[in-house]
Amino acid sequence: MIRIGIGGWVFEPWRGTFYPEGLPQKRELGHAASRLTTLEINGTYYGSQKPESFARWHDEVPDDFVFALKAPRFATNRRKLAEAGASVDRFLNSGILRLGAKLGPINWQFLPTKAFDPEDFAAFLALLPPEHEGQRLRHAVEVRHESFRDPAFVALAAERNVAIVVEGDSEHPQIADPTADFVYARIMGTREGEADGYPPEALDQWAARARDWEAGRAPEGLARVTETPDTPRDVFLYVISGHKVANPAAAEALLARLR
Repeated sequence: MIRIGIGGWVFEPWRGTFYPEGLPQKRELGHAASRLTTLEINGTYYGSQKPESFARWHDEVPDDFVFALKAPRFATNRRKLAEAGASVDRFLNSGILRLGAKLGPINWQFLPTKAFDPEDFAAFLALLPPEHEGQRLRHAVEVRHESFRDPAFVALAAERNVAIVVEGDSEHPQIADPTADFVYARIMGTREGEADGYPPEALDQWAARARDWEAGRAPEGLARVTETPDTPRDVFLYVISGHKVANPAAAEALLARLR
């Protein structure tokens, strides 16, 4: 399974470009979900959402649609990660299970200044349960400090079946080692002047990489730390940042290639 999406769905410059002129704002999520196969919810990173919001989002998208969630910054932006348990529990009990089967991976994003502390990071990963109230959870960690390019970090993530977010076309360190039963990629290279955000050859390359991940092959041109074995995996790829107005076009262009 390969899913392609963008970050969020509320962005004024998408009105008249991705969203048809005159489309009511309350229908934008449904429109985005009809064109893409996943969305990454960013609002959960900045603050708690109401359980009713998760239930409404569930009802506004197709049955086979999936949301990824950015975990709250209160859990990851701290000196001692081992002390994040209360924040993790609060998030897991905030209503996210109202998404039901439409709940996809949870992305725990760290600041670029957060360095790798093996003992503390192991304690943090131990706080991320593989299921909650009978529902399976999938966790990914987005680390942005060069010190994480360490075989010990890759081993910790693999031991817990936690994906390491693959940073694509960005200034952040890239760790493309597969450590979970899914791949979570965020590509950030869309630019002005390209109708689909990326030139065609770059879109071809990212589509090929998604197929390789799904088939259990090692994609070309991505930086790894170890020789982690490749096996077939689900793929979640989000077009993020860059020339944001073009991100939906890039995601749709990738989906067209994968079809």
